[in-house]
Amino acid sequence: MPGSTRVRRPGRGKLAVVALALCAVGGAVAYHGASPPPSSGPQAAEPAPVPVVTAPVRTQDVPLTLRGVGTVNALNVATIRSQVTGYLQSADFKEGQFVRRGDVLARIDPRIYQARLEQAQAQLAKDQALLANQKTNLARNEPLLQKGFATDQQVVSERAQIAQSESALKGDQAAIDYAQTELDFATLRAPFDGVTGIRRVDIGNIINPTDPAGIVVLTQVQPISVLFTLPTSDIAAVQAALTRGPVAATAYDQSGDRMLDAGTLLLINNQADPRSGTVQLKAVFPNAERQLWAGSFVNVAVTTSVETAALTVPTNALQLNDRGQFVYVVGADDTVSVRPVRIRQRTRGVALISEGLKSGETVVVQGQYRLKPGTRITPAPPDQVPDTSTATAGMLP
Repeated sequence: MPGSTRVRRPGRGKLAVVALALCAVGGAVAYHGASPPPSSGPQAAEPAPVPVVTAPVRTQDVPLTLRGVGTVNALNVATIRSQVTGYLQSADFKEGQFVRRGDVLARIDPRIYQARLEQAQAQLAKDQALLANQKTNLARNEPLLQKGFATDQQVVSERAQIAQSESALKGDQAAIDYAQTELDFATLRAPFDGVTGIRRVDIGNIINPTDPAGIVVLTQVQPISVLFTLPTSDIAAVQAALTRGPVAATAYDQSGDRMLDAGTLLLINNQADPRSGTVQLKAVFPNAERQLWAGSFVNVAVTTSVETAALTVPTNALQLNDRGQFVYVVGADDTVSVRPVRIRQRTRGVALISEGLKSGETVVVQGQYRLKPGTRITPAPPDQVPDTSTATAGMLP
């Protein structure tokens, strides 16, 4: 319009420049006003020492033993049978009773055998009287023969009769001995010290020598023997031990933990079994406490020699990997390292080390499941260290 003032608007280009300037100013303000980024934290703390149970490598004398499984056998077993036929009058023992040699076990009605003995004794007395009469006649006729008042035939006949009567007396004495023996058989006695079993015949029954079961079985338990086997490769060591003197043998229960008795090795059987590669041995034990019982299975340890100044560790220290047996050895800086070892023998929780350790070193015996080479450890009481097996190690912290 004429006479009016026209207002000019800035162009789009200028607006863009202003916007960029404002953004730059805002960014600078934001940059200078923002807090600095957080710095990285401190480095991770060193892992805490692992609590374990340790034990020193000891030097001690160790018996070298060979172990085998065997069966207890009585030194003597007797089935008590009657040697005569008769009525069982009494059983003078209790089942399971310990009896001494000569103790009466049973009695058979002795009247028949007593009568036979008396009959034989009577015959002996009769023949003795006859012999005495014959000797008297001979003593009277021999002087008469010299004077011609007796014949030679008469004297010779009397001498023959005396000889016959003397032979009859010997037969009578033998009959008496036989009858006396039968009478003695009517009383059954223990032939050795032992333990009676279950009675197999009741009182009142007729028994005879042909009864297969007998009256009772008597078993000698003191002393007692054990038959056991060892590999044939051990024969040389046992033979060498026997040449040096008595060889000690120890019997354990089936678990091998509880000692039952200590005795002596008696012999090695004169033949080995080629099918099993074993040889049978026999040991004798006093069995004073009657811990060994005939027919039971036991473990037997035979001591062949003693290793002096041997290195030993508890068997709990031994570990196994694909290269064999090893132990964790504790170093001076309380870190552990893996040490391969060779074991000569394990006996009663003690391992005899033949190679790999030195006296005075320390090994880990409990808590190995958390260890690896270089792990720092701290000794702890056994009740504070979990004792885990390989099967459960992964489930424990």
